[in-house]
Amino acid sequence: MLTELSIKNFAIIEELSLSFQEGLTVLTGETGAGKSIIIDAIQLLAGARGSVDFVRHESNKAEIEGLFFIDHKKHPIYQVGKAYGIEISDEQIVLQRTITASGKSICRVNSKLVTLAILREFGKTLIDIHSQHETQSLMDNEQHIDFLDLYLGDAMKEAKKDYQDIYYRLENLKKKYRSLNDNEQEMAQRLDLLQFQQQELTEAQLVPQEDTDLEEERNQLANYEKIHKSLSDAYFSLYGEQHGLDLISQAQISLQDSADLDPFIAEKLDSMSNHYYMLEEITYDIRNYLDQLQYNPERLNEIEQRMDELNRLKRKYGPTVEEMLDYLGRVEEEIEQITNRESHLNTLVTEIDELEKDALLEADQLHHLRKQAAEQLTHDIHMELKDLYLEKTTFSIDFEDSAQRKLKLNGYDKILFRISTNVGEPLKDLTKIASGGELSRIMLALKKIFSKHQGITSVIFDEVDTGVSGRVAQAIAEKIHEISLESQVLCITHLPQVAAMADTHKFIQKKEKSNRTFTSVIELNDKELIEELSRMITGTKLTDTAKEHAKEMLVLAGRFKKSN
Repeated sequence: MLTELSIKNFAIIEELSLSFQEGLTVLTGETGAGKSIIIDAIQLLAGARGSVDFVRHESNKAEIEGLFFIDHKKHPIYQVGKAYGIEISDEQIVLQRTITASGKSICRVNSKLVTLAILREFGKTLIDIHSQHETQSLMDNEQHIDFLDLYLGDAMKEAKKDYQDIYYRLENLKKKYRSLNDNEQEMAQRLDLLQFQQQELTEAQLVPQEDTDLEEERNQLANYEKIHKSLSDAYFSLYGEQHGLDLISQAQISLQDSADLDPFIAEKLDSMSNHYYMLEEITYDIRNYLDQLQYNPERLNEIEQRMDELNRLKRKYGPTVEEMLDYLGRVEEEIEQITNRESHLNTLVTEIDELEKDALLEADQLHHLRKQAAEQLTHDIHMELKDLYLEKTTFSIDFEDSAQRKLKLNGYDKILFRISTNVGEPLKDLTKIASGGELSRIMLALKKIFSKHQGITSVIFDEVDTGVSGRVAQAIAEKIHEISLESQVLCITHLPQVAAMADTHKFIQKKEKSNRTFTSVIELNDKELIEELSRMITGTKLTDTAKEHAKEMLVLAGRFKKSN
């Protein structure tokens, strides 16, 4: 859930820090106080496009920062973090957005700089904002199949994985077939190139680790004098005039005289003897290595020429000899495929046919699961719509293109959610529903069902209750509360019924200071809450009747919440 939100120099907000809790948080205040500006800030935090108009007048930049707590390890945010190399620890993530007065947008996730597109990937798994003017994922026809699959849960997830494993293999075979079935001229040109590369790499007579071995040998020859001097000095220090080994031998003799008299001396003598023989062996090794060490300028020239040749080939075929040999293997395999093209094409056709049969069987299983789920989902949505006094509304899930059985990433189904809000009217796409009040209720019904499947951390409603009143307003309030049982909900509202249902109520007000306008937010206590509800009921003057009505609304809201 969104736990902390910090906003600086954003529109009329100079500096604002907000803390949010679980459940339903309601934001109210006069028109123009800055309620929607706070939602705009959260939208930018989730990856919406910014504008210099958001930067407060006479400020260099607008800054927004949000801290989210993730309550379980299976949340999709962890997969997004893994995909973009951003570690999410302590079950929390911080999104940051800065917009400068010059128009630059700077995005960060857990202090790591990211692009706006990456920030959007994180944002859409954490925040879902719905308003009268905002196009939501539920309004996108292309995403309806994903919502139906989400409704199915783990059974669909497993069946989908089985299908997609086959689908990806099938697409790879089709790609190979298309590549191998190109026109004759392209194939001939490709074969000429491959044969040239094969000849060049074969004639080079590459040997694994050759480049590494040559590098070591070149370093030895190029630094012959330094290496020879180091070895010679070490040898003569141990076995030359300085008699290093002789001195150690003399020390051994000195200790032998008293070894039987003192255990400490005996122990050190034994240790010294072991080290003496070890040093003696090292001395012989150094002498033998010196004997075979030779400076060969001709060999150095050979190495330089060979390394130049290898570096030339590396620029064309790979950074190491091993990778060039791997490339040679792939070239020889492709030459064989093109040379025996007809035979490979026939084999691919057979493999594609067999795999298509398997894919169709798995796609049929997906179709069958979706058909069953569609019936139950349709029933559930009708029940939700009935609660919202849309009992005459008809909801339908249409399966388009299914008869053609044309395989795509999600099978061969194309799912469309359709609605008819009046008896006798034809079913239409969600995007073609005209009434704002009806659209708000339909969206609430869908969100009530899908909120627990989407895994969204925070759901935000920006005046979705516009255009409704009376019993419909009460039904919307109850539905928003039910959604808050599955996800944190932030809601801007002008309805006292919705405000009464809140677990936390924040009042937003606009003030003036030093000839500048700024926004402030306070969390209402019980007394202030009753006064705010009264104001929302009457619109202007606070009356005793309005206060009594407000108290009654809070009592009824409390009873409803307890019953849930």
